[in-house]
Amino acid sequence: MPVEPFRGSSHPTLGVELELQIIDAATLELAPVGDEIIETIPAELSESVKPELYQCCVEINTAICHDVDEVGRDLAGKLTLVEERARRFGARVAWGGSHPFSHWTEQQISESPRYHQLIDDIQDTIRRQLTFGLHVHVGVPDGDTAARACTRVAHYLPTLLALSANSPYWCGRDTGLRSYRLDVMGTAPTGGQPPFLRDWDSFVRLAERLAEVGSIKTTKELWWDVRPSDRHGTVEVRICDMPTDLASVQGLTALIQCLIHHLAQDAGSELVELSEFGRLMIRQNRWRAARHGLDAVLVDPESGRDEVARDAIRRMTETLSPTAEKLGCTRWLAHARAMAERPDGATQQRSVFEKTGQLVDVARFLAGEPASAEAGSEVRA
Repeated sequence: MPVEPFRGSSHPTLGVELELQIIDAATLELAPVGDEIIETIPAELSESVKPELYQCCVEINTAICHDVDEVGRDLAGKLTLVEERARRFGARVAWGGSHPFSHWTEQQISESPRYHQLIDDIQDTIRRQLTFGLHVHVGVPDGDTAARACTRVAHYLPTLLALSANSPYWCGRDTGLRSYRLDVMGTAPTGGQPPFLRDWDSFVRLAERLAEVGSIKTTKELWWDVRPSDRHGTVEVRICDMPTDLASVQGLTALIQCLIHHLAQDAGSELVELSEFGRLMIRQNRWRAARHGLDAVLVDPESGRDEVARDAIRRMTETLSPTAEKLGCTRWLAHARAMAERPDGATQQRSVFEKTGQLVDVARFLAGEPASAEAGSEVRA
């Protein structure tokens, strides 16, 4: 069976996954030492620090957390550990949704049999996906709530992408997009915009049919922008680029937790399926957010009204303010709103390049070290 029983929770618990770049400390190129780093991690953290497709990436996961402050404490300790272990191999940790200049064809695949099987099955479509994302799980009571929350949140996913957009460079060139990661991920055969899910049974039937025809083996191979996670009992939001620092992770996590919890309150009300225009506008908004980040003009899929992504985030945070107070993440929701008032991550990366003309300085910025005192004060702040 591709679907496990849904393990819900009465509280909107959190689980956060970071896909982080491992770069050479001297050259700042991607470094294939992820598996070696993981071998040094204590056994009790084996579920928290994991390999990814490429050996230049390490995935760091939280335990089950009850609030955003706990997420920060959990990740801070694990980040410190991974950074220390990376130094043993002449490497360091960097953030961002893509590396500025390292090429995907030059990277080594992790030793995991699962990843080698994926490469064998999907070839360059999956091999090309040298990107780094932020995944946020939010606990919900049951499978029906999870399925309906996934359908309802689709409207807001482009706004979340706009806030996190942080992958303008790819293989040594400026792509012209602020989230090229979304373009890369969109080629996956089971990726992209999620389907309309009316309830848990509709999700189970869909997953079972996909498994019957050989498209997936488990729901882990449904790489949608958002999906129900049967194993964790959560709604998993997967659309975000990896931002530039831990505080931005916490801001995005607060916004996502409040949004999913807010939408889950309407779990019993009838879902209204969007028109073809509405479905197409969500797809168009995804591209607009990837192209323009926080400056994207997004179109409401129901009314057709325009709204700049920055304004959409301001409005969302106002609406979700009572939810944030209830969940104890008011200051982190405020941080998400403050992120919308500043340049997005992609614009910050481009500002570094404009100052120095060197993509290696962009990589240095993503590793938390400004290219110069001037760049650090004007771009990183």
